[in-house]
Amino acid sequence: MDIQSVPKIGISSVVQSKHLDSNCIDVIDNDIALFDTESVVSLYDGPGKMEVLTVGLCLEGEGALNISLREYQLSPGVMMVALPNQIIERRYFSSNYRGIFFAVSKNILETLPKAGNMLSLFFYLKDYPCFSLTPHEQEVVKEYHAFVRKRLRDKEGAYRKEAVMGLMQGFFFELCNIFNSHAPAAAAASKTKSRKEYIFERFYESLVESYQSERSVRFYADQLCLTPKHLSGVVKEVSGKTVGEWIDEFVVLEAKALLNSSSMNIQEIADRLNFANQSFFGKYFKHYTGMSPKEYRKSR
Repeated sequence: MDIQSVPKIGISSVVQSKHLDSNCIDVIDNDIALFDTESVVSLYDGPGKMEVLTVGLCLEGEGALNISLREYQLSPGVMMVALPNQIIERRYFSSNYRGIFFAVSKNILETLPKAGNMLSLFFYLKDYPCFSLTPHEQEVVKEYHAFVRKRLRDKEGAYRKEAVMGLMQGFFFELCNIFNSHAPAAAAASKTKSRKEYIFERFYESLVESYQSERSVRFYADQLCLTPKHLSGVVKEVSGKTVGEWIDEFVVLEAKALLNSSSMNIQEIADRLNFANQSFFGKYFKHYTGMSPKEYRKSR
């Protein structure tokens, strides 16, 4: 997958993955793709970062994914929504795991009609990317998947793309209905957070935004108007890991994702992650993984 700094990549970031057989994916242009269980299990073999919105519904079996270093469990009826630029890594999939998946490019997202407060929806999905659907909601997702896939496979249809785009607009509105129906419960849960949990959440949000360029505890403490000592104590108490450990985990995960799924060379990755040079990056990466960046890339 090519994830250069200018994010013009859509579904090709999925279809061109070295882990996938592109024949298993139904795709239209560089904008919309539907893929099956075998494809998604292969796709998330190692951390990956895609420039697409991914929606998946578990039908059978169990699994677990890390989305930006947080683990989420998948079971029948659970829908997962991964936003563009989030790093996803497979933890496990049971042998009987089966699911259905959509991938939509940023270009398509920008053309879809805006429903309600989209900013609020995106913040909600960053905090709650997985949630259980009602039987009716599951049927809605399955019906759209089946119909869109049927239209994608109709290669002779004169208005194939237009039909698919119309269906995806309808699906998008259905997703907004689903999100809105689940948001009140999530909002109620967030109101019960303690002050320390609130601080950790704000730290996590700041970390997600800045880890590529900022690796000092003081930076994140300043963002929250706290002392480094206070922030470190709260983060350690709430999460069991120090601020430094969180920073290092994000940086190493990003490095793995870029080595695993992009065509960037090691110097470009070192630049992306704000290391002084390739040598410093190599020593940092080997300290945490036991392998040089080159060795890690060859092992994938």
